[in-house]
Amino acid sequence: MTVTNTLTSQPSKLRTTILSLNGALWTLQVLWGLFFAGSGFGKVLLYDGALYEAAPRAVAWYAAVPQSLIVFIGVVEVLGGIGLILPAMTGVKRKLTPLAAAGLALTMVLAAGFHLLRGEYGLIPANLVLGAVAAFIAIGRWNLRPTASATLTTPRLLKSLAVLAVMALLVFAPTWYTMTHAQF
Repeated sequence: MTVTNTLTSQPSKLRTTILSLNGALWTLQVLWGLFFAGSGFGKVLLYDGALYEAAPRAVAWYAAVPQSLIVFIGVVEVLGGIGLILPAMTGVKRKLTPLAAAGLALTMVLAAGFHLLRGEYGLIPANLVLGAVAAFIAIGRWNLRPTASATLTTPRLLKSLAVLAVMALLVFAPTWYTMTHAQF
């Protein structure tokens, strides 16, 4: 009874807090989703032998990792980036969003460990920040502010396809162009 009275006596404060957390989570999901999708796509493009051979001139640690592992990490990052946005946006398989975030957090922890072993201390803070925010998204969407479940409808499908098209134009196409036309 006390909880109910407390909630009903301060509905605008509670609503503002929930909306603020939801807004923060959505902002982070979109930013991290675009970042990981773009970063991962760049790694996926390294399936091309010529790009893989040139890549260590731009990113030193690529020389220490087999081509297939870099491409695998890229696929994981692309799927994780998309997974941060689409399931939560559509409400279909919404639990994939916190799972994608947790997977990306784990990827960043492993990346930090890899760079620690190689003595690349300057790369570790970025891995930890990216991983911490991904972990925050995972916790936020799993426990604190989960998205509502929904069935897949034509408008939701069209919205998802529009998001993928925007990602293709704003993230994948520029990454592809840069990697295939720039000299490292």
